[in-house]
Amino acid sequence: MEFAHYAMTSPSSQLIRTRREFAQLIGLGTGFVLAGTLTASPARQLKIGHTGITWGDDIETAITDVSGLGFYGFETFGNVLEKWEMQGGLRRVLDSHNLPLVSAYCSLNLIDTSKRKDELEKMRRWGTLLQKNGGYVAVLGPNSVPRATYDFKTNRTSIVETLNECGRMLSGMGIVPVLHQHTGTCIESRDEVYSVLDAVDPRYVKFGPDIGQLQKGGVDPVKVVKDYLPQVQHMHLKDYSGGDAYLGYSPLGQGKVDIPAILDLAGKAGMKGMLMVELDPSPNMPVAAGDTAKIAKSYLEKLGCGFRS
Repeated sequence: MEFAHYAMTSPSSQLIRTRREFAQLIGLGTGFVLAGTLTASPARQLKIGHTGITWGDDIETAITDVSGLGFYGFETFGNVLEKWEMQGGLRRVLDSHNLPLVSAYCSLNLIDTSKRKDELEKMRRWGTLLQKNGGYVAVLGPNSVPRATYDFKTNRTSIVETLNECGRMLSGMGIVPVLHQHTGTCIESRDEVYSVLDAVDPRYVKFGPDIGQLQKGGVDPVKVVKDYLPQVQHMHLKDYSGGDAYLGYSPLGQGKVDIPAILDLAGKAGMKGMLMVELDPSPNMPVAAGDTAKIAKSYLEKLGCGFRS
C-alpha cells in the first residue's frame, strides 16, 4: 500500500511508500521522515500524553506502547473503565507499566432533558472510576446529531444547562471537566463552540479542544485555542490531512494543523493540563498504532518537547 497522504516535509517531498520503508527509516533514529528539515527547538515545559483510541479494543497493547515511548500519561473512555472494573480494574495494568491515567473521554447527551438525570448519574459513576484509576480529567463529549437537520439554537439552553450541572458535580468530586467539541455532534461549528463557551460557567466547565477536529470542521484551531486559552486545561493534539486513512486525520506533522503555533500558545500560557496525542483508527491503516505514536514522539521532540526516559 502506498503512503500517498504522508509526504515528508523536506523539499524533496519524498514519500514513504511501504511499511518496509517506514520501518527502515524510523530505525535510523534520524527523524528525517518525521520532521523533514525541522531544526531542534528550545525545550518546552509541556507534558505530552497519548490516548488509546488508535489501538481500538487492544488497550493493554496501547498502554505498553505509550509507556514504552515515554509519554507522560494516558487517556481512555469512561465505558472502558467501566468494562475493566468488572475485570479487576484498569489500574493494575497501568501501574504495571508505570503509566498514569490522566483522563477519560465521557460522552453524554446534552440536548435531551428527559435523559439528563440518567446522564448525570452515568457521569458520576464514570467520575468515580476515573478517580479510582488515578485520573482527574473528564473529557465531555457531546452527543451525535443529524447535522443536516440539527437546530443548534433550539438546543443551546439545554446544552449549557447540562454542561453547567455536570461541571459543578464533577468539580465537586475533584475532577476537571473539559468540553471537547466534535464533528458530527451537537457542538461542531465555530459559532457553536464560541456560543457554548461564552455561556457556560468557566468555574466549572473548562475547554479541552481537539485541534484536528477543528481543522476538519473548517475552523482555524490556532485562533480558537488563542481565544479561549484561559479555559484550556486539556487538549487532543491531533493533525488532519484529509487523506483516506485515519478518518482523514494523520500522524503529527503530516497534516494541515499548525502544531508549533499550538505548542507556543500552550507553553506561553503555562497550560496546566496535558496535551494528549490522538489519531483515530480506520480500516487499512498504512502505519500501525504503535508506529504512529513513534512518529508523533519524534516530531514533537524536534519541536522541543520532552518525554520520560
